[in-house]
Amino acid sequence: KMAPQHLVVVLGQNHEPIEHVVDELSGTLGRSIEVAMQDRQLGTGHAVLCGLSALPDDFAGVVVVTSGDVPLLDADTLADLVAVHTSRGAAATVLTTTLSDPTGYGRTLRTQDNEVIAIVEQADATPSQQLIREVNAGVYAFDIAALRSALSRLSADNAQQELYLTDVISIVRQDGQVVQARHVDDSALVAGVNNRVQLAELAAELNRRIVAAHQLAGVTVVDPATTWIDVDVSIGRDTVVQPGTQLLGRTGIGCRCTIGPDTTLTDVAVGDDASVVRTHGAGASIGDGATVGPFTYLRPGTVLGAEGKLGAFVEAKNSTIGTGTKVPHLTYVGDADIGEHSNIGASSVFVNYDGTTKQRTTVGSHVRTGSDTMFVAPVTVGDGAYTGAGTVVRDDVPPGALAVSGGQQRNIEGWVQRKRPGSAAAEAAEKARRRLEADQAP
Repeated sequence: KMAPQHLVVVLGQNHEPIEHVVDELSGTLGRSIEVAMQDRQLGTGHAVLCGLSALPDDFAGVVVVTSGDVPLLDADTLADLVAVHTSRGAAATVLTTTLSDPTGYGRTLRTQDNEVIAIVEQADATPSQQLIREVNAGVYAFDIAALRSALSRLSADNAQQELYLTDVISIVRQDGQVVQARHVDDSALVAGVNNRVQLAELAAELNRRIVAAHQLAGVTVVDPATTWIDVDVSIGRDTVVQPGTQLLGRTGIGCRCTIGPDTTLTDVAVGDDASVVRTHGAGASIGDGATVGPFTYLRPGTVLGAEGKLGAFVEAKNSTIGTGTKVPHLTYVGDADIGEHSNIGASSVFVNYDGTTKQRTTVGSHVRTGSDTMFVAPVTVGDGAYTGAGTVVRDDVPPGALAVSGGQQRNIEGWVQRKRPGSAAAEAAEKARRRLEADQAP
């Protein structure tokens, strides 16, 4: 909708962290963004002068100026501004809106014929002008020639002793050129952020709109007040999002899924008909019909196949879990490749770190492992193999083999009474011994 020839960001004080964000945005958009520095903070008019310095000298056309603190400003609003500006041959067009409390905003001054004649900042407004509720939204479209001419004549003779961009409006009108306003009924689109309270308010409003859009597209959001969905998230029809869910980054959810409650997914791909409950995940992929949770941690590089399961208190990282494979509970799967339709017993650990490097474990298809199995990487377990409970797998297990480690169990009779005399355990053991002797007496 908006494809400007040039994008320029004007930065001032404490610009280093913002430059990093601009670089990331440039990569996301796949186009260059020019950065202009405003070394001295001499006002909004001076900031635009700095921005124009980044444009080619022979640039001709429309210049759109926006503030950097208007998070809900969208492409539709900007496209409409430019369309109105060009269709009427204006030299300057300003976005305005009407606020119940216009405190802090510049007021829009009009003639009796409703023509815009000027914008006056609050600090310079008269008491009667301060009663005006139509305010400057800080978004403009200018003919570049008219803009350059007006900027060259700005004066700092005002309450802030700054070069106001808003003064361009009155200068252009005095030059006999067309000045107009485009009123925005939805004031949230042009609301600015000056503190953390306003930031939270506008973030909540943006989230409300995003959630509503998903609901209207066929997604059930049980409690919008406790649900957070980023703008780049996609969700399929008939999916249910339970309370306490955050869907962040470029997360994509399929159709007919259940997500939440109490789930946070960042850059996670979820297939159709999946269930993800009380899970924290990032950079992972969940297949069709798979189930995850509760209390599951998906770290980057985790790929769970269709109909697979990662259950309660399971952590997975940089691992591929095949179709129909189940890791039901209390297990760490790190740097592993597990085949199809295998079952990993409770409390198993894929021991991937030797203190220096990470190593991988490969487990085949249709494998059954007992509880408390330790896979000491690098190791391979063949298709159809089994492991006994408590097995430490240090060597490869051939297909179809049963791996068992550890010696035969040995019971040391009377150890507790001798080593822990007087303890509750010793007293209980002694009572049990006496009962057993009594039961065995002729």
